[in-house]
Amino acid sequence: MCAYVLVAEDDVKQAELVRLYLRHDGHSVQLVTDGQAALDEVRRRCPDLLVLDLMLPSVSGLDVCTQVRRESAVPILMVTAKSTVNDRLRGFDLGADDYLVKPYDPRELVARARVLLRRADPDDQGEPPVRVGDLVLDPARFEVRVGDRPVECTAAEFRILTALASAPGRVFSRAQLVERVYGIDAFITERTIDVHIKNLRKKIEVDPRNPEYLLTVFGVGYKVRDGR
Repeated sequence: MCAYVLVAEDDVKQAELVRLYLRHDGHSVQLVTDGQAALDEVRRRCPDLLVLDLMLPSVSGLDVCTQVRRESAVPILMVTAKSTVNDRLRGFDLGADDYLVKPYDPRELVARARVLLRRADPDDQGEPPVRVGDLVLDPARFEVRVGDRPVECTAAEFRILTALASAPGRVFSRAQLVERVYGIDAFITERTIDVHIKNLRKKIEVDPRNPEYLLTVFGVGYKVRDGR
């Protein structure tokens, strides 16, 4: 698919290299070099994908991610030299969909971009709506509702919720959810799933500490309650 990709990267040489590879993959690419410009461009013309470096001038990448996620479900691929597990988890907690550590091969960035774009494309979502009590997921429209209330989810959160709701009552391990959402990925840890589940509970549960929909099976993983 041909997509509009916004790359927020203050290293001009790196940004041009990323643009070259993404264009070769058939995408339209816009480069910005600071956080405020990234926010302005997202609001002006919502991209299909945001490639976001964390160490940006003006407004930090983390702050950009936070603000963008409040306003949009655009897939976010975070790029940074910070490689600790806690750094990655913080990025996911703020709403990033994937995380790439510098230095990286531009071909890997293109591959990850391809996956995020494919998963966010409604034309690739053939499943019918899924209902569990008042919780409704519509893959074709990339929509989640609890009763009449719409719920804004990131692409990763939506995929986790869709996987769990596809088989109410079935327990999925964290490793299974990682594979469902990201495929086999050395940079994604099972703790990332815990962060996404915590964020989802804040969005869909009346009391996130006593969840009605997203249930923990201690020592195993997570499940969506059986709606029967």
